[in-house]
Formats: sequence, structure tokens, C-alpha cells
Amino acid sequence: MDSYSDFALVYDTFMDETPYSEWADYISELINTYGISKPKKDAVNKVKEKEPSCEGEASEDEVSEEEMLSQERNLIVELGCGTGSFAEEMASRGYDIMGIDNSQQMLQIAINKKDKSGHDIMYLEQDMREFELFCTAGTFLSVCDSVNYLTENADVVKMLKLVNNYLYPGGIIIFDFNTLHKYRDVIGDTTIAEDREDCAFIWDNWFDSESSINEYDLTIFVHEEDNRYRKFNETHFQKGYTLEEMLSIVKESGMEFVKAIDADTHNDPDEESERIYIIARKNSENNVKVIGE
Repeated sequence: MDSYSDFALVYDTFMDETPYSEWADYISELINTYGISKPKKDAVNKVKEKEPSCEGEASEDEVSEEEMLSQERNLIVELGCGTGSFAEEMASRGYDIMGIDNSQQMLQIAINKKDKSGHDIMYLEQDMREFELFCTAGTFLSVCDSVNYLTENADVVKMLKLVNNYLYPGGIIIFDFNTLHKYRDVIGDTTIAEDREDCAFIWDNWFDSESSINEYDLTIFVHEEDNRYRKFNETHFQKGYTLEEMLSIVKESGMEFVKAIDADTHNDPDEESERIYIIARKNSENNVKVIGE
């Protein structure tokens, strides 16, 4: 699972047409429909509307505990957050969100965005297969094919087991993945090139049918002073999964499968689906909270 290094410097340039805002709108709808996390404004309204208990006004300790549980229930953790573009969109919609990524270079860009926007987002440099938190979270997210960087089924299982462990009771994960069809039939063994004003890239894809792994070799040219260009290369590996494989992985992880959705049409997935959302819920038989571990 390779980290973005030099490519982080131009990642946002080449991803500037990614519809992060549309994704955030739709995922917010999914959280509202299937999840338990609420934007801060909704959480505040809910607290204000809460009726006094039969014992009268709650004590400071009881309010403090309620607030703590509310914060955990409404916390969103994004795995593979990259440069923070999606986290910024979710934060702008009132969600309390934390980002995790294993690329220091990508996270530094995310931190710079946070400083500029003023959003209260915490970023952690961790591998999504081995992340550690000090509390539970009501929702986990992973978008933009981050899960495809896990090229072994066992690694996806390991990640989902951790998610299940850290989810607040009733919480969900929503993640997307590029399908085997996309790598094998759409972008596999193709070359993509793009030229921008300050940078350009050549993206060579090599798909291996036995392993279902797509290797892409990136050659980047970045414009510097004196009309010179700096060239650098990176190689990345992503695995294409079928829906059946991913459902089996969710089952093996112990999580409860909720729904699969074609990420482009928002309908049920079919053989032509290139990117699929999976929604899975914390296993009700394993609702053990992990705080402070």
C-alpha cells in the first residue's frame, strides 16, 4: 500500500473536477437514512429539545456524560482522507470529522486547507489497517477508491474489524471501491495523459488478470523557475474487487451488511458498475465500546 509522496504536490490539480460536493451531499443523505451521526446544528437542537428526566434537572456529571456520548455518536472518521478535500466538504455541512491517512505529504496539504478554512478537523498519520483511536465514532467513511489500495482481501477484513471495534453502537461505515470491471475493461492497459499550465502527467496502466491488481506508473512534470520542469515517477497498485468478493469480505469481518449502491447512478449495482458504495453496520452482537485503548 504505497503512500503518495511527490504526487501529493499536484494531486489536487489533477483532481479538480472530482465532484466532492456532490459526493458529500449524497453521503450526508445516506448517513441521515442509515446512520446515527448528526451535524452539529442538529445535535444542538436535539439537546435543546430534550425533556427533563423524571428526577428533575440533570446533574453536571450526567450532562457531561451525555455530551461525551453525543460527541462520539456524531463523530465521523474518514479513512484515506488524502489532501482533505472531502473532509472539508463534510465539515462545511456541520459534521465533526477526523481524517486518517498514511501519507505525510498529503496530510500536510490537508492541514493547510484546514488552517485556511478554519474548520476544526483533526488529522492523524496512520495506516487504515492499523489505526488507533481514543474513542468510538458514529460513522466511518472512505471514498475515492482508498480501499482499492488494500490489495489483499485479508487487509480489507482487518480494516473492517478495526472499524467494527471502534464504531459506536448502531454506527455505520460507508466506503466505495472501484470494481474489477473498471480496472479490467475500462482503464486497464491504457495510457492517460493530461497537460496543465504548471504540470503534466502520463499515467500508464497495467492490469494483471490473475491477481486483479492494476499497476499504474505515474510520470509527473512540474513547472519550476526559469521555464524548467522537474520530473518524478511514482508507482501505485490497486486491486479491483467484485461485489460478491466485497460482500464476502464484509461478512468475514463480522460487520452487518446494509446496502450496496452504484456510486454513479445511485441504483442497485450491476455488471457495468465501475464504483460501488458499501454500507455496513456495527455488529449488534459485538457492541463493546473501546475507549482509551
